[in-house]
Amino acid sequence: MPKVLIIDDEVSILESLEMFLSEGGYTVRTAATAKAGKSLFKRFEPDVVVLDIRLPDSTGFDVLSWLNRSPKPPKVIMITAFHDMETAITSMKNGAFDYIHKPLDADEVETTIEKAVRAVQAEREVTVSGDQTDAVEEDVIIGKSKPILDVFKTIGMLCRNDATALILGETGTGKELIARVIHKNSKNSNAPFITLDCSAVVETLLESELFGHEKGAFTGADQTKPGQIELAGKGTLFLDEIGELSLGIQGKLLGFLERREYLRVGGQYPQRSQCRILAATHRDLNAMVQDGKFRKDLYFRLNVVTLNVPPLCERLEDIPDLAHHFLKIISQSMHKPFQLQDGAMDMLMQHHFPGNVRELKNIITAAAVRSPSNVILKEDIQQVLSLHRDSTQTPDPASNLENIEQQHIERVLKAVGWNRTQAARLLGISLPTLRSKIRKFGIDPDEP
Repeated sequence: MPKVLIIDDEVSILESLEMFLSEGGYTVRTAATAKAGKSLFKRFEPDVVVLDIRLPDSTGFDVLSWLNRSPKPPKVIMITAFHDMETAITSMKNGAFDYIHKPLDADEVETTIEKAVRAVQAEREVTVSGDQTDAVEEDVIIGKSKPILDVFKTIGMLCRNDATALILGETGTGKELIARVIHKNSKNSNAPFITLDCSAVVETLLESELFGHEKGAFTGADQTKPGQIELAGKGTLFLDEIGELSLGIQGKLLGFLERREYLRVGGQYPQRSQCRILAATHRDLNAMVQDGKFRKDLYFRLNVVTLNVPPLCERLEDIPDLAHHFLKIISQSMHKPFQLQDGAMDMLMQHHFPGNVRELKNIITAAAVRSPSNVILKEDIQQVLSLHRDSTQTPDPASNLENIEQQHIERVLKAVGWNRTQAARLLGISLPTLRSKIRKFGIDPDEP
């Protein structure tokens, strides 16, 4: 049975929590001082410690620090009667698993302890990876699926020359990463790689941003400024969301691609550049050409080589490799070796990922930030996934089953004389889950 140590100087809390948790199947020990708690911890070796911040002979923060230095650190849940911001922040910053306010709510305490125990068990079940702390290269494309292998082939071809290329794909598929990989493996990899997001610059400034301007070209132009084409030198200029360019700037960009010459805004003398242009967009440029919103000649000039990046839903088999890669990056940045609980990967594989690879990275990062443990639990992933699901998703027709579930719970509770512990066991759910469902459905023992 999971072991819980409670350290608090209030006798009433020690007695009530010991009785409540023992009834829930935990082995419980209690201590009223920091000294007694430390001594008991060495002999008892609990999985979870419930620790008051104010103790008669020490502070909970000092005890927390001491516990975290032990050979087998427990999951520590801090409790306090003070509701100030600094105490909560300090607790979590110093490595507490969770933080609960007094007066204690029995359901909250048990739910938190139950999650802490699951984290302990998950850490014991997960095999520690030896390469979690190795340096991770971020500018690398991860995957072994047929669609991404086709992308690798095209990248390899583009690395042999300086051809202009058009990278097409949905938002979040990694178009800029692909451009970086092409540049990194080109003969001019030592030259600059510059990104210009055409959708992030207002149209009136975009020409100056791209081609630069001369001193006095317009109000506020108090000095000559080089544009991104000039700054790229012999390197690569990546034009992201090129479909956002106005027709006028499209014409000037076409002139540069054909003659390798351009004029700064307000300039009279042509400037030359040998920078490579890689362009990307999530829009259908062919349709924009038909609608007169994108120049046909520029489209054909950019479209020397087209690289179509597959959405993540077409390369689901790459999700495990991508997820492990992102876990290594997060572990390195947070100095904490994160891993996924068994079953968490299956949950990721079942998600549609409308935001593609970027969404996968964001989900894993958010789950890691929320996780007080080295092992990201399935419930942590589920919580973040629920925030990412499409709000327009058609409701599940099975939602009417809630009425059936409520009736079933009521029948079981009545059959066992409203003994919630026994009912939870018969229903195959935890006691906190049963209490949550009782509140959700408004089940009243006094009703016939």
